[in-house]
Amino acid sequence: MSAWPCVAVGIAAAALLTACWAHNDEDCKLARTGPPATIVPIDEESRNGTPGLRTHWYRLAALTPDAVVTESAGVVIVIVTVPMVTEGQCPVSSSEGRRLLEGNGPEDAPSLQLFPSPKERDVDDSHLIPQRAFRVDSESSEFFWPCRADFWFSARLDNTDYWVILDPLSQRLYLNSTGRLLDRDPPVSIQSIVVQVQCVNKKVGTIINHEVRIVVRDRNDNSPRFQQQQYYVAVNETSNRTFDIPLTLSGAVVLRERLNYEEKTRYFVIVQANDRAQNLNERRTSTTTLTVDVLDGDDLGPMFLPCVLVNNTRDCRPLTYQASLPELTDPARVNPISVTPPIQAIDQDRNIQPPSDRPGILYSILVGTPEDYPQYFHMNLTTAELTLLKPINRDLHQKFDLVIKAEQDNGHPLPAFANLHIEVLDENNQKPYFTRATYEGFILESSPVGTTISDSQNLTAPLQILVLDNDVEETKDPQLHLFLNDYNAVFTVTQSGITRYLTLLQPVDRELQQLYTFSMTASDGVQESAPVTVNILVIDANDNSPTFSNISYNVKIYTDMRPGEGVIKLTAVDADEGPNGQIGYEILAGDQGDFIINDRTGLITIAPGVVLSVGRSYALTVKASDSAPPAQRRSSITTVYIEVLPPNNQSPPRFPQLMYSLEVSEAMRIGAVLLNLQAFDREGDPVRYLIQNGDPQQVFNLSQSSGLLALGKPLDRESTDRYILIVTASDGRPDGTSTATVNIVVTDVNDNGPVFDMFLPKNLSVQEEEANAFVGQVRIGLLGFVSLGKEMMVFLSSQDFLKAQLLLVQTCTSLQDDLKSSILIEGNGCKWEKATDPDAGVNGQVHYSLANFKNLFRITSNGSIYTAVKLNREVRDYYELIVEATDGAVDPRRSTLTLAIKVLDIDDNSPVFTNASYTVCVPENLPPGTVFLQIEAKDVDLGSDVNYRIRTQEALQYFALNKHTGELSLLKSLDYESFSDTEATFTFLVEAFDSKGTMPPGLATVTVRVKDMNDYSPVFSKKLYRGMVAPDAVKGTVITTVSAEDQDPPGTPASRVRYKVDVIQFPYSASIFDVEENSGRVVTRVNLNEEPSTVFKLVVIAYDDGDPVKFNTTTVEIAVLQPSVIPRFTQDEYRPPPVSESAPKGTVVAVVTAAALNQTIVYSIVSGNEEDVFGINNRTGVISVKKALDYESVKSYELRVQADSLQVVRSNLRVPSKSNTARVFIEVKDENDHAPVFTKKMYIGGVSEDAKMFSSVLKVKADDKDTGNYSAMQYRLIIPPIKDGKEGFVIEAYTGLIKTAMLFKNMRRSYFKFQVIATDNYGKGLSSKADVLVGFSHQVIKNAKMVLSHFEYGTWEIHDSVSVVNQLDMQVIVSNVPPTLVEQNKEQLIGFLDGKLLDINKEFQPYLGQGGRILEIRTPDVVANVKKQAQAVGYTEGALLALAVIIILCCMPAILIVMVSYRQRQAECAKTARIQMALPAGKPAGTAANNLYEELGDSTM
Repeated sequence: MSAWPCVAVGIAAAALLTACWAHNDEDCKLARTGPPATIVPIDEESRNGTPGLRTHWYRLAALTPDAVVTESAGVVIVIVTVPMVTEGQCPVSSSEGRRLLEGNGPEDAPSLQLFPSPKERDVDDSHLIPQRAFRVDSESSEFFWPCRADFWFSARLDNTDYWVILDPLSQRLYLNSTGRLLDRDPPVSIQSIVVQVQCVNKKVGTIINHEVRIVVRDRNDNSPRFQQQQYYVAVNETSNRTFDIPLTLSGAVVLRERLNYEEKTRYFVIVQANDRAQNLNERRTSTTTLTVDVLDGDDLGPMFLPCVLVNNTRDCRPLTYQASLPELTDPARVNPISVTPPIQAIDQDRNIQPPSDRPGILYSILVGTPEDYPQYFHMNLTTAELTLLKPINRDLHQKFDLVIKAEQDNGHPLPAFANLHIEVLDENNQKPYFTRATYEGFILESSPVGTTISDSQNLTAPLQILVLDNDVEETKDPQLHLFLNDYNAVFTVTQSGITRYLTLLQPVDRELQQLYTFSMTASDGVQESAPVTVNILVIDANDNSPTFSNISYNVKIYTDMRPGEGVIKLTAVDADEGPNGQIGYEILAGDQGDFIINDRTGLITIAPGVVLSVGRSYALTVKASDSAPPAQRRSSITTVYIEVLPPNNQSPPRFPQLMYSLEVSEAMRIGAVLLNLQAFDREGDPVRYLIQNGDPQQVFNLSQSSGLLALGKPLDRESTDRYILIVTASDGRPDGTSTATVNIVVTDVNDNGPVFDMFLPKNLSVQEEEANAFVGQVRIGLLGFVSLGKEMMVFLSSQDFLKAQLLLVQTCTSLQDDLKSSILIEGNGCKWEKATDPDAGVNGQVHYSLANFKNLFRITSNGSIYTAVKLNREVRDYYELIVEATDGAVDPRRSTLTLAIKVLDIDDNSPVFTNASYTVCVPENLPPGTVFLQIEAKDVDLGSDVNYRIRTQEALQYFALNKHTGELSLLKSLDYESFSDTEATFTFLVEAFDSKGTMPPGLATVTVRVKDMNDYSPVFSKKLYRGMVAPDAVKGTVITTVSAEDQDPPGTPASRVRYKVDVIQFPYSASIFDVEENSGRVVTRVNLNEEPSTVFKLVVIAYDDGDPVKFNTTTVEIAVLQPSVIPRFTQDEYRPPPVSESAPKGTVVAVVTAAALNQTIVYSIVSGNEEDVFGINNRTGVISVKKALDYESVKSYELRVQADSLQVVRSNLRVPSKSNTARVFIEVKDENDHAPVFTKKMYIGGVSEDAKMFSSVLKVKADDKDTGNYSAMQYRLIIPPIKDGKEGFVIEAYTGLIKTAMLFKNMRRSYFKFQVIATDNYGKGLSSKADVLVGFSHQVIKNAKMVLSHFEYGTWEIHDSVSVVNQLDMQVIVSNVPPTLVEQNKEQLIGFLDGKLLDINKEFQPYLGQGGRILEIRTPDVVANVKKQAQAVGYTEGALLALAVIIILCCMPAILIVMVSYRQRQAECAKTARIQMALPAGKPAGTAANNLYEELGDSTM
């Protein structure tokens, strides 16, 4: 049994050897098909000696040749066996293998060796490793032939590094990494090693080649590495973009939210990169820093400065700018208006880069009050400079409140707003005025100091003095100064307020002066009011007791006196008036019943029935009392001593009164009887009357016999205002005389005019340019009042001064007390500076006024003169001012005084040039030093010294100016050609200044025009021009063009070149040819008929318009061509078929043909193709489309083509003639290239529920720019089914009339929306569409009109009726929107019915205005539903009433139940209706769709 295996092995070995010997080397191949390589993986960084390959012939067939291995941390050992299963395969049986192993030598066995790459093997064979011939696998007992292998590296061409070696014993491939590391990553980058295994049977010569690819697998031995240590990116804050970090993967950094530069300008982002190793513990990371700079973007609007931030916000507090300007001011004086603080706005985005992208700020006035502010103010768009357009009258406008807007010039939607308050100041061009012409006041004489004057005698209300100034608003205090021209020591006026009050400064005594009359004037510092008269009446107070003239009286009576006969008449005087001055008398004691007294007259008489006894005496105590109330009553007593004597006829005459008082006007006529002083004499003796004392001037006459007192001389109150006369009555006996006192007060009449102080200076001066400057003062001067006591004042004229020298000091002192004025002792008299005349009261009150120059000067009530405006000495330096003084009488007296006023000069004027601008023409090339202009300026100020100088620095290098004479001269010659502008001008400023003054210099402009002297002649571009012409050329045929240039400055006459023919050199040529003056084109002057081949010469002159005129000439040779060389067209006119407007470029339109003898023809289009629409092939004459055609723009073209011979064209000399031109008429054919366009985007119509079938609803219309059938429309509707699959509406296909296609009874919808489509070419062409909205009305409303009603919360109802049955109702609830905006844009709102509310607000914002918003749109369904709920109340009431009638007929008890039910139901229905109306739209009760959005399937509003 043991031999059988050996036999089997031998048979197998013999068979193998036979097969091997029977085949050549080319038969030693792999037995299988497939990839000629085996892929083996190995980990990078594997240790040295790692097995990688084992040659195993038998097992190779079972391995997968294309194995791919992923990353692994361990070492992979791969055994690769190469099978030979066909002819020449190396494996043999075990027995034969052993035999071969034991008996055969190495030279007969197969060998396995490693060879270098072919390139290296040719150089060196020393590395060959011989192996044993046979090897026996100890496990399988299989025999193998050793083979040899040749290897190389795919990643390296270098053969010095051997990464793979062959172990001869184990026949494995090992990694050779001694002193190095197998690294798949850069810089080594060994990704694979390719080994070629060659199996050689040395005995039979069989060779097998097999490739083994060793793939180096990656290990996670490298961390992610950023390309940069740090990254930087700048992102605009307004950007939403993604910026990238270039990593292995995406590396995109995405903004989660918008950045804000104003909050943070830089971010530091730590970015971590992780690899994706499957083992989490082996994953590696690395980090980098990303610096993100936030760039300022245009996300904020401007803001006004200064900005005061609201707490914890970035918002500025409201800012109000202030400005003020005087009224009626010339805008030139105040522009630009000064605003506090200056108006300035800046962009809150202050760091936009680059700076050129930063927007500018635009300013404007948005709104303002009053509404006519645009007439007065304008704001500069870019500088915010506010200017006044015209003067403002403060009587019309006192202030302006404007809202200014600042916005960016790039259309940024966030403007800024600020307020501007402009106050119009008073120009003080209005005089103050009192509201009344006179004032009446009352004061109780016992009032203390500080008491306010009352306006009535009952002293209940104060006297209000209302004074206004039109320069100041009526509601504001005009702050006027009121002053009294008299009695200012007695009364004063309050100093502030619109209403003023008079108060008492010192006590008044009615008994001394009962009426105070004075004038009062109001002044605002510049203007003075007209004076008003104030009368203050002192009301009597019982402050005086009745006073008898004597303490006691002695009277003698006689026994023969009868009862009732008067004894004595007592007179007591009480200075009070009224009841306080009415005196009653009574005898208190001592009368013993024998005497009685009259209580009114004070006459004591003998009592009735009394008989007097001789020797008796009486002492009567008599009291005189006034009639004041008992508590205030005053009295005094006197004693009358009466002695009774026996009868005697020697008693003296007796006056009825001891004291007489009367007032006499100083105007009383002479001879007038003043008083009857008749005395009674008991004995009847004649009585003689005399003036004993008090009339030294014998002013009065007293009749000695009758006692009548008459006026003997004229009275003069100003001389003597009171007389006290002592009058006697005598019967001739020594003791027969009695006396009486007559007190005569002289009253005043206005018989004296005011007299100016003669010592006042009459030559005054005032400085110019000063308003309210004090000029001087005038006053009324009165001299010579001498007082002899407070009871009597005597006026002494100038001649009477010597008589009063001794009493001068006492008199002046007394006058100072009496006149309440300052008295000066001057010379021989008393002088006081009181503004009054000698008359008393109103007649003596003086008012000053100006008779001339009232607009330049003003005078106050005390005579002070001021300038009313600024005077200008240069206009007028001397004034004769007339001052007028008038008293206060009804018919006043006047006096005038002329003052000479000289206006003093100040340096207030700048020198002024005689011309504001000087223009002088200077020829070029003038020599330096030439004087070409003299300027002059004058200074109207006195003593000025005018000097001149050039202000523009650039002009100093060309011109010199004599500072004393004003002569302007050249510093160097001027060259016209050196100026770059079209006009050789030099403009500069000169100034004139006063060397002794301080005013700014005067300016003038000097413009020096440099005159071109024509330096150059025209120069032709050629010396000889050639041209050709047909022998039959018509008149005007262009032959050639000559051209000449002039180097003089362009635009000057010297540079303008014109042409003409020299008719002298070649007169015949000049007769048939000509040259156009401006263009230089040489043309035929006549229709030619010349011989062919003739050559003409023509001399052309080019000349300019300079000074002097310069010219040049050239010669033109014109050859007449042979007719045979001039092409001739086959047709004079070509009319090709129409070309379609949609024809592409290159489409052939027409072909023109011309011919000439032995000539090559060149075609060209010479006219009619200005827009270069067509092109022509210059050799074939084919005319084609060059640009797109448009029938609607141009419907036809007329081209003129020309044919020339190539010879002529090459000479650039085309020859027009009658035969070589032709016209081509091209018609453009219309195509359907325009779609129809509807006249409206949405058509709105209406239909009622009782509309009949095929009732007209509305008509649509579409237009088309095309013509013919292309503009014929066919209409159709796209409409969803409305009811029972019916569409509801139809349209007439060719008219566009929409009609109803169904009945709308019981239709619950309130509108229908669908589309209409118009297609041109009768429905075969282009189409467009429009929307149609048809409103449905449940009730026909006739004569319906649009109603716009405003509700409390901003709701408008829009009822839009197109016809009787065309009604669409909806409600638009808005906020902060004027009703007119909704009314004007209701069609746009209707178009938004199917939209979202947010979208509606966004789209409709331009119609809402600032801050406007649509809160809700109530669709027609909602509106109709609410109305039905309201109508339901009426339906329920009617049903209940009918039920009540039926029940009444049945039984009465049921009536009560029905009435109660009715009332309850009525209340519930009314409540329900109110609730429904109050419910927000879109939520009515019922099952119907609440609103349009729910009907369309969207209930979110």
